[in-house]
Amino acid sequence: MTAPTPLIAGNWKMNGGSASLSEAKAVAAGAGKGAARVALCPPATLIAQMAWALRDSSVLVGGQDCRAEASGAFTGDVAAEMLADAGAKLVILGHSERRAGYGESDALVAAKVEAALRARLEPIVCVGETLEQRKAGDALSVVTGQVRGSLPAALAGKPFAVAYEPVWAIGTGLTPTTAEIEETHRAIRATLAEMFGEAGRVVPILYGGSVKPSNAAEILHAAEVGGALVGGASLKAEDFLGIVDAL
Repeated sequence: MTAPTPLIAGNWKMNGGSASLSEAKAVAAGAGKGAARVALCPPATLIAQMAWALRDSSVLVGGQDCRAEASGAFTGDVAAEMLADAGAKLVILGHSERRAGYGESDALVAAKVEAALRARLEPIVCVGETLEQRKAGDALSVVTGQVRGSLPAALAGKPFAVAYEPVWAIGTGLTPTTAEIEETHRAIRATLAEMFGEAGRVVPILYGGSVKPSNAAEILHAAEVGGALVGGASLKAEDFLGIVDAL
């Protein structure tokens, strides 16, 4: 099997308006030289504009969440089909901010993954432990349990990524040691291989959690790290490209 193609994806979260498209265009201008696929996931209000602005570039546009259902009386929610119609190619699912803030279970995340597949979107499925779980020695069992519970069998043969984001590292400036990242990514890889056979060995496993230009090279060259899911540092093209170029 060939090695996974690296993916560097920027999660803008609830940030950005039309004026921010200049940053996206700057990313597109500088991202064509590297070995990684590059994606930006803006708020839903910007997806169509960004997809149009980047239409001639290699940068992919993604959503940050989707509803499991294709349509219905779900005020304020967005269906996977709507993301695709707006120009999205990927979607982040199961982010810790969704799991913690909205009570999303593994089963719900799995249903959203199936919705993404229905709309031909590539899912980026997030998993990660809290600081309490890591201190208790439960990090690996929590993370591999989330992988098993959040990835439906329907993913077999489809493109997708898993993003390991330790909850305690997101937006805090803290990061696990390289050894801790490698240990967790190896456990995720073993679980993917168990679930999907040889195909599970080429799924990119991204690291997320306070990734920035100053630590990107060390993280991205760690064993079984196949890219990054970047939060705050993806809002500025200079910072994001510094991470892309660290591969």
